[in-house]
Amino acid sequence: MSARPDAPSITARPLTAEAFAPFGQVIDTAGTAPRPMNAGMARRFHDLAAIEVVGDGARTVIGLVEAQPYPLPLRLTLVERHPLGAQAFVPLSAAPFLVVVCPDADGRPGRPQAFVTAPRQGICYARGTWHGVLTPFGARQDFVVIDRGGPGVNLEEHVFADPWTIHLPGVD
Repeated sequence: MSARPDAPSITARPLTAEAFAPFGQVIDTAGTAPRPMNAGMARRFHDLAAIEVVGDGARTVIGLVEAQPYPLPLRLTLVERHPLGAQAFVPLSAAPFLVVVCPDADGRPGRPQAFVTAPRQGICYARGTWHGVLTPFGARQDFVVIDRGGPGVNLEEHVFADPWTIHLPGVD
């Protein structure tokens, strides 16, 4: 699907902890010293991200997501945020995926930013961060999702009047 020539467009860049810091945390074992466990038969990379949840009856929940790939370039029409809790996605394969976030602009999403994960990197969106949906490309992927469960409305969505086109670097 080809975008209009005047459609807003951005190119994704590699995901780094520094670039993603305003939006949350990168979940990555690089730079983290593992702790031995199980009599040295396993290594644990501990405390890679904090999952903040707020509200009466809130709890942290763990789930699995089977996600279908998106065609590229991505046509970004919708972003969402979760005001009551952080949300983490940890891939169960080494395949990269696309991460789209927007700064908050007076309660609405600002200009999107896009990142491509390195092999085995995950992300944890900070509470209240505008973000695109889970976006694998190339092939179906499975993810562990860690987020908030409990009462309260923990989803806001925004539909862009003019969709953005997201390109991968050096592709399409």
